[in-house]
Amino acid sequence: MALSSMTGFARRHGVSGPYAWTWEIKSVNGKGLDVRLRTPAGWDAVELPVRARTAETLSRGSVQANLTVERSGAAPTVRVNAPVLDAILSAVRDFGTKIKASPPSLDGLLGLKGVIEITDAEENEAERRSAEAAVIAGFTAALASLAEMRRGEGAALGRVLAGRLDEIGTLIERAEQAPGRRPDVIRARLAEQVAALLAQSERFDPDRLHQEAIMIATRADVREELDRLTAHVAQARRLIEEGGPIGRRLDFLAQEFNREANTLCAKANDVELTNIGLELKAAVEQFREQIQNVE
Repeated sequence: MALSSMTGFARRHGVSGPYAWTWEIKSVNGKGLDVRLRTPAGWDAVELPVRARTAETLSRGSVQANLTVERSGAAPTVRVNAPVLDAILSAVRDFGTKIKASPPSLDGLLGLKGVIEITDAEENEAERRSAEAAVIAGFTAALASLAEMRRGEGAALGRVLAGRLDEIGTLIERAEQAPGRRPDVIRARLAEQVAALLAQSERFDPDRLHQEAIMIATRADVREELDRLTAHVAQARRLIEEGGPIGRRLDFLAQEFNREANTLCAKANDVELTNIGLELKAAVEQFREQIQNVE
């Protein structure tokens, strides 16, 4: 299964009878699947099928879908509201007996609110149902284009992630080969520290000092951290190769990467290993930023 990002855009338009419709869909990063629909008044019937198709196609992302519909070929009906007009004329005659004023003009009367009523022609039920079906089918096609675009973005993203993993792997190898990790170097450094302590005071318990030296040596060994980092790299590569909605699992792995990198820095016993740990933290952060867009 291909790797997909959560970024994409698609547009579809069509005509069904007197109805011309247009869908615009865009998606961005999201922790889960959040679908926001904007449809014209009276087109609520398409919402449930549209949401269902989105959930079937996508697993993550913030999706915004806008539908516009225009109806053509149906002339509106213009009607004069006679009761309202009669009431206005009656009021004008009453005022005319009390004050002197010019008689109202026709355009003035017709411009008063409620005198002229403009209504759309009645819809044909069969045409409306056919248009709704066409709108839903159009959304399905647009959604397929959106998913295809997200897969294209995902392929490029997969290559970037693979490069980040290569960089992390190289840093792990450098840490493996760091001179400060050699047992003889660690032993020499501990011997120097113990000698310095004994030179300052003779009140140290030799057994206790030996135990502390063992504990320090154990903490200085980063073997477990490097093994876990190597395992995490292999797991991340497998996930990317498998594809599909793996964003959450990659995010978890990024947290584990960061935890091991922090421990490596804390246990580093020389400058080179510390610098490698800092570079590793930067590479892990770049990896984590990239996977925020993985579905």
